[in-house]
Amino acid sequence: MNEKHDAADAAAPPPRPWVDALPWQGDWLAQKLAARDRLPAALLVTGRAGIGKYVLARHLARGLLCESPRADGLACGACDGCRFVVAGSHPDHRILDLLDYDEKKGEWLPVNEIQVDRVRRDVVEFLAVSSHRGGRRVVVVSPAGRMNMAAANSLLKTLEEPPAGATLVLVAGSPGRIPATVASRCMRMPAPHPEPADAAAWLAAQGVEHADEALALAGGAPLAALELARDGQAAERDAWFDALARPEAIDPVALGARIDLAGKDERRTRVAAAVDAIEAFTADLARVAAGGRAERLPRRAAAFDALAVRVAAVDLCRYHRQVLLQRAQLARPLAPRLVIESLAAGYRALWTS
Repeated sequence: MNEKHDAADAAAPPPRPWVDALPWQGDWLAQKLAARDRLPAALLVTGRAGIGKYVLARHLARGLLCESPRADGLACGACDGCRFVVAGSHPDHRILDLLDYDEKKGEWLPVNEIQVDRVRRDVVEFLAVSSHRGGRRVVVVSPAGRMNMAAANSLLKTLEEPPAGATLVLVAGSPGRIPATVASRCMRMPAPHPEPADAAAWLAAQGVEHADEALALAGGAPLAALELARDGQAAERDAWFDALARPEAIDPVALGARIDLAGKDERRTRVAAAVDAIEAFTADLARVAAGGRAERLPRRAAAFDALAVRVAAVDLCRYHRQVLLQRAQLARPLAPRLVIESLAAGYRALWTS
């Protein structure tokens, strides 16, 4: 074991606050955990962003590590196994996410990808020893699509010959980003998606005003809606919606300058808000242009009706795809202002070219 492994093993795990299972997840968890003895060694939990896949995976792990499960299969919440999972100290449980230990700074820091040394330490080496508490060993990898190729290849070796009593739970909003050799060795389990009324009720219970509107903007994903409601960027998104409604008047340089007006810590959040606004606006515009209705920004229906008859649908769809690709790279934008200027100019060109 190398020095980095030693340092990470000696460090306390990073803080991962425990979140209760979401209302729409109970039946799914009960169904899967009731069949715990028939579950394969590797699971792939899939579903759109913002519906609670990570929360679901952590509760699935707690259920598998529970030492006194309830009659319906769910975790009891009171045994030592449950308490250790909630506290983040269960010796038979590991989480690989976008937090990694920086040995130079002596702390856990956000990272852009899950690297191979994490997989070797927290999967290969972890599963090479027997269970500390005599039960299962459970590893959660989230988001699995952010493993680099070396990490995925290292995980593949374990998937090909999984140790007895081990369960790997991979979480992916975009399964296509996981190598087919890895995904094919996992049982795919679509995460439950809440009904709109249930999602809106949950958001209202979290103190979100106009929960229906927040949910629509987030495309029906309640956790994404909660994040949008709390990120402090509502005014920024509205400014973009106003600008996008008047494409010929768009000034890419001025819109790019809005990014530089933010402080260093807020700049990435403001870029994300701008790209999210462009994505939501153009998605609804494409729906209206195709004869449908605005789903995410219904209050902007008049603007969509006016714009839809003036834009080439094929060009709009191509542009929207570019926005989606740019959003996928937001974790590490090289030049945030240039990203925004480019997107703004591309949108304006849909009407001026």
